[in-house]
Amino acid sequence: MGNDYKKLFRSKTNRTICGVCGGLGEYIGVDPTVIRIIWLIASICSVGTGFVVYLLAAIIIPEE
Repeated sequence: MGNDYKKLFRSKTNRTICGVCGGLGEYIGVDPTVIRIIWLIASICSVGTGFVVYLLAAIIIPEE
């Protein structure tokens, strides 16, 4: 029985600001650009709440 589970990290190689979207993209197996576009649309539609969530995620999610 090995460690077959994945762990969420902020990406060091695929980052634009803090690596949150890059890490989510690597974790889910989706292109990080898609994650960034979805996050941007959600942030605009939620009147900036997405930016606060991004900052919290950058603080909480450990770096790779």
